[in-house]
Amino acid sequence: MTITEALAEIKTILKRIQSKREFIESYQLRLDSLKDPLEKDGGSAKAVLEAEQAVSDLEARIVALRVGIQKANEDTTISIEGVEKPIADWLIWRREIAPGRERFLNSLTGRLAQARASVQGKSYTWGNDKSATEKAADIVVNIDEAKLSKDKEQMKNILGQLDGQLSLKNATVLLNI
Repeated sequence: MTITEALAEIKTILKRIQSKREFIESYQLRLDSLKDPLEKDGGSAKAVLEAEQAVSDLEARIVALRVGIQKANEDTTISIEGVEKPIADWLIWRREIAPGRERFLNSLTGRLAQARASVQGKSYTWGNDKSATEKAADIVVNIDEAKLSKDKEQMKNILGQLDGQLSLKNATVLLNI
């Protein structure tokens, strides 16, 4: 079974669990004076116990699939932009690091554009003397803008390559379950 197949099975199992839980809720109690609709199959009490056991078994299957996926992700490496790591590490990076880094890089770029727009075409009088010459506003940028642009582009490349590599590996890596 591949990772892709395992992930699809997990989705199916979750739907089955939901259905079984709805069954349990609908048969958890009834008035004693009403006929048991599941009497010919052993009664609703037995059916509820069987459904509860089925839910437990399905939950155990999800855990087994997730553990298998995790192990496969720890054992399988991919290389992106010259950096080779296990898939598990890349997934943590994508979830924990990439969003904050992207926001930070976009914030830096936005602040630079905003600062330039706010001083563009403006001039300021220096000192208290109104007769002093006006000077166009300059801003000092303490960051390498070329590197900032390169970093933003690299983030896009890494995330794009990562998505492609994950799709490929998910479809081809086999689980040991």
